Amino acid sequence: MTFLEAITSTAATLSEAGISTARLDAELLLCWVLKKDRAWLLAHLHDVIDFATAGALGAAVYRRSQREPLQYITGIQEFWGHAFFVTPDALIPRPETELIIESVLTILGKTDRRITIVDFGTGTGCIAVSLAHELLHARIVAIDISRSALTLAKKNAHLHGMEGRIRFLEGNLFDALHDPRMQGQVDVIVSNPPYIADRERDSLQPEVRDFEPATALFSGARGTEVHEKIILEAPDYLRRAGVLIMEMGAGQADALREMILKTHAYDQPEIARDLAGIERVVIARKK
Repeated sequence: MTFLEAITSTAATLSEAGISTARLDAELLLCWVLKKDRAWLLAHLHDVIDFATAGALGAAVYRRSQREPLQYITGIQEFWGHAFFVTPDALIPRPETELIIESVLTILGKTDRRITIVDFGTGTGCIAVSLAHELLHARIVAIDISRSALTLAKKNAHLHGMEGRIRFLEGNLFDALHDPRMQGQVDVIVSNPPYIADRERDSLQPEVRDFEPATALFSGARGTEVHEKIILEAPDYLRRAGVLIMEMGAGQADALREMILKTHAYDQPEIARDLAGIERVVIARKK
């Protein structure tokens, strides 16, 4: 069997399992098994696959046909132009979350000022590490309630040489910031919090519902419960004119805007849309 025939067979199996990106996933799985990139694979489609490679591919295809996310099989996902380790201990980084990075950089620019950023629910650490890459003078505090997620985030910080730039704290949101000296000293708070309502669980793709960590997905009955906690407590920690930036789900912008204005602690919030035109990030500046 050639690589091309293996791809064709794999794609058929994945398509039967209901995977819409079957051909692409087949190629990426074979690349992962071979430890080669797609350019190499496309140049060697008529090479014959050996027994060991075929066996490893078959095992990977079985996992993917059970709807396990491709990223959990390969253990890698790209975010903001960098590769990150991923495991089922944390959400898989998604392109729309890069809008948080864009928003921070738009607000701060390439500042040389020493600034403090807090990242709630850091997960893989993709936001914290990416901001550390971009803002060389930033002090970043990355917080997660999951110890295993923090272990993963530290591994990614080490991978990118940023372990000395990021302080990792275990805890639930502001409970982890025990130091009173942090109050009124934070320039930016960022978060990609859980924002899926419990009632939406059955409508999710199996890759998300059955494999990604529920604590990072589901917020409660409304889907905005964690946002609300952050909105209410952030003013105590933000500097004057400090900024809160959070990812949100489709259709949540109006509810979050109302929460923010009700506190009387922020200016009129801004909403940023992702590439699909969905209101994806809310930006609120402390008065």
